[in-house]
Amino acid sequence: MPIVKDWTGKDIDEVTLDLRVAKEASAKGLVHRALVRQLANARQGTACTKTRAEVRGGGRKPFRQKGTGRARQGSTRSPLTRGGGVIFGPKPRDYDTKMNRKERRLALRTALVGRGADLIVVEDFAVNLAQPKTKELCQALTRWGVETGSKVLLITERKDENIILSARNIQNLQLIAADQLNIFDIVNATKIVVTRSAIAKIHEVYAGDQKLVTEFTTTDEAAE
Repeated sequence: MPIVKDWTGKDIDEVTLDLRVAKEASAKGLVHRALVRQLANARQGTACTKTRAEVRGGGRKPFRQKGTGRARQGSTRSPLTRGGGVIFGPKPRDYDTKMNRKERRLALRTALVGRGADLIVVEDFAVNLAQPKTKELCQALTRWGVETGSKVLLITERKDENIILSARNIQNLQLIAADQLNIFDIVNATKIVVTRSAIAKIHEVYAGDQKLVTEFTTTDEAAE
């Protein structure tokens, strides 16, 4: 049960993170597939090189066939010469990887619950930032047990303007709304700071698919 801290860093309450997760035997593979999918789908796939058939020039034979002592060459745009085409170079392609929505949600819940040891729950602090103050937010993170310079994922119920302006200049801090979670930010962060209202929002948004997890559990048991 995570402990809720106030703005000063004192423990004031407890909160439960009751989310259905994948079975231990399949959890690691499921989270890995979801992470690979997100990184693959983020790729543009626009890298392109020209083959010897596409590169400009090369119509004339560079030197005569015999008598020079050199290897025969038929074009100055051969992949063996400078300015020539590229062998097996990249071409535009689609890296998109498909994954069922139920599996994506299950992987997200599994990853979040798996980071329970690095999870810091705090009371909503938007009222403590009457105006944007990066220094005050940095001091609050230190009081909550976050080491300076570590990668921090700050999850709030919604993006408050003062919090955005206070957090945008803090190095290695990623601010995200509770209904926009993604697997990479959860896995990549060293510490995850989440507000009490964000916990409630996470239950509201991501716990709706919990009744569907039974299908995956049944499938896993049948496979065994």
